[in-house]
Amino acid sequence: MISITAILKSKPEYLSEIKNLVTHLVTETRKEQACVRYDLHASDNVFIIWEEWKDQAGLDLHNSQSYLQDFIKKTESLVSSPIQVYKTAQIL
Repeated sequence: MISITAILKSKPEYLSEIKNLVTHLVTETRKEQACVRYDLHASDNVFIIWEEWKDQAGLDLHNSQSYLQDFIKKTESLVSSPIQVYKTAQIL
């Protein structure tokens, strides 16, 4: 199992647009065969995606999907800082 945490910080004036884009991303990603979990959390202008993948091949396929690439391109100017992505391992 592979765990990923992605953190996006929206510019305040683009909060609604980011929410719509990330909601679409979550909806499409959950359809992927290797996706175990793709949960969206939010606090003010911060969006956190908590992901679990069956294997690296599935994660690699996800990273090549057009809807993910479109999401990254569309949000570049809407976020207040670069998207942070952490690949983690469960320790407890």
